[in-house]
Amino acid sequence: MSEPRKLEVLRAIVEDYVHSREPVGSKALVERHHLGVSSATIRNDMAALEDEGLITAPHTSAGRIPTDKGYRLFVDQISAVKPLSPAERKAIQSLLEGSDDLDDVLDRTVRLLSQLTNQVAVVQYPHLSRATIRHIEFVLLAPRQVLLVLIATTGKVEQRVIDVGQDLGEDAIAALRTHFLSSLAGTPLSRLGQSLPGVVFSVAPGQRAAAQALAHGLETLAHSSREDRMVMAGTANLARSNVDFPLSIGPVLEALEEQVVLLRLLSDMAQDPRGVTVSIGRENPYDGLAEASVVATAYGPDSTAKVGVLGPTRMDYPTTMAAVRAVARYLSRILGP
Repeated sequence: MSEPRKLEVLRAIVEDYVHSREPVGSKALVERHHLGVSSATIRNDMAALEDEGLITAPHTSAGRIPTDKGYRLFVDQISAVKPLSPAERKAIQSLLEGSDDLDDVLDRTVRLLSQLTNQVAVVQYPHLSRATIRHIEFVLLAPRQVLLVLIATTGKVEQRVIDVGQDLGEDAIAALRTHFLSSLAGTPLSRLGQSLPGVVFSVAPGQRAAAQALAHGLETLAHSSREDRMVMAGTANLARSNVDFPLSIGPVLEALEEQVVLLRLLSDMAQDPRGVTVSIGRENPYDGLAEASVVATAYGPDSTAKVGVLGPTRMDYPTTMAAVRAVARYLSRILGP
């Protein structure tokens, strides 16, 4: 069998199986696809594909389904990620634009990506190694109670209420806010802890205890911003594809629950030249994802965090890759400088 026809037959099997969930037979291939050869020739081609480990018989039926190796060859033949339709692009734009709050943007992102792909969508929070302080706000709630708000250049907003240990008036808290903001604006979050002692020391002695409490609160907020976290949507889509996890859907759900597994997997996925990386079945280092595929790409100013989807290996890879790439591009544009 020639190499082009082998790839054509494999492509037809993958597309039919993804669409129908049923093992694919030679007769169906001849009827549905213009392969230009007889059913007997297709049967020989399928036998050759099976010998190479690209397709397999799930049981004694006449049909065949792709293996992880077959899906991998199929995905590797996708030379360019197809663009989304104008309607899909408009939907992404209208849903993601109009919010400056990072939590809201990422929440919208995973809900949208989950709807576009009918899979579980995940997004890592941007790595804030290069993030700096954009704004600090102190809001007096009671004479000793202050709401701290820390806004990073990524749009991430962290806030908490603290007790400053002494009574403060509106003028005093406004002066402290001005002092902290003028001293710290533009400071990298990773170096905030080193900068704060000097800021506290330069405050008038009578307000130094309050300044120390404010500094401690800001340092805690900066630490929260740097934690590796992710947002997820569409777990119900997995339940609907229970048939795609013949061994058990349990390990996949456990991997989603233990976010550290997915975070590590996303972080370790190398960037593909096409811009979208695909990890199929047993290529995933975590055994619980042996029947799942992950499609992901980097986004953001420094392209270190990832956005992607997780679903069964029986996945519409071209459409999923297109959706992941398009959403990542809009996300990068929104979060860009």
